[in-house]
Amino acid sequence: MLEANSGLHIPEHVGIIMDGNGRWAKKRALPRSVGHKYGAQNFRKITRYISKQGVKVLTLYAFSTENWKRPAEEVGALMKLFRQYLVDSLTDFREDDIKVVFIGDRSAFDSKLVELINESEEVAKDRKGMLLNIAMNYGSRDEILRAVKMISRDVRDNKLDPDKITEEDISSRLYTANLPDPDLIIRTGGEFRLSNFMLYQSAYSEFYSTETLWPDFHEEDFDNAVMEYNRRNRRFGGV
Repeated sequence: MLEANSGLHIPEHVGIIMDGNGRWAKKRALPRSVGHKYGAQNFRKITRYISKQGVKVLTLYAFSTENWKRPAEEVGALMKLFRQYLVDSLTDFREDDIKVVFIGDRSAFDSKLVELINESEEVAKDRKGMLLNIAMNYGSRDEILRAVKMISRDVRDNKLDPDKITEEDISSRLYTANLPDPDLIIRTGGEFRLSNFMLYQSAYSEFYSTETLWPDFHEEDFDNAVMEYNRRNRRFGGV
């Protein structure tokens, strides 16, 4: 565990692109839905471990705005898993004191699903531990467009001077408003792209990719990512 390694700097905010569930299942001649089921199980275990390492904010990319393009059977299986998680989340992470928040466009979900999302957040709102952002129907371009529309309305209503718009005016209208930008973004499955994940917030994030598929991403894999993060020289555009 990382806590045994004195001197390591633990990133305050970690984002994870959980990739590879489908490929994990294919390697075992199983339906893709089985891969998502094992990925969901791993999500709970890794979340608890990361919380214990001292990370303050964890943002997990669970379902993107582009994922609706997948086969209807797979999308249906994902929604079923999401619904079951929401039922479980009313008690999940309570003993860990983890605060659960969902980010993304909820308008695409049915009313019962939205009610479950709201209830899950309400149950967890007073917890003081790590903040867990679960990105569902999330896309960063959509998020930025949403912020632009909010700013446009404020300009129209004379609440904001267009010549005085700042970066803070933009970031405060993102789903991650009032949160630190991610220090480290981890992508499982071996790909080297952000896939529309926190594009604005990740301007100076460190990126770490691993060939490990998400269901096989364990504690030691997270440790390796943090150790690599500690080897980076973060200059933020300076020398």
